[in-house]
Amino acid sequence: MTSRAILCHKEWTLQPDQEPDAEPTTYAMQCAVCDETSPPSADFAEPQSWVFAHGGGNPSHHTYREIITRPWRAWWRL
Repeated sequence: MTSRAILCHKEWTLQPDQEPDAEPTTYAMQCAVCDETSPPSADFAEPQSWVFAHGGGNPSHHTYREIITRPWRAWWRL
């Protein structure tokens, strides 16, 4: 008995997942001085408030990184 392989070329597409059941996009902020990070939130106002509180408690911490987690989906075209 011999085996055969069947190959099929598919063109894939990658796009942000906007389906109703997609995970939410979340935002967080990370202090570039000490690497402490805010909790992630779907509402950017929460990490922004964290920055103000963190900066208030650490007056020399002036630089931050925004961390965005966005769901994506890959699918192939027929």
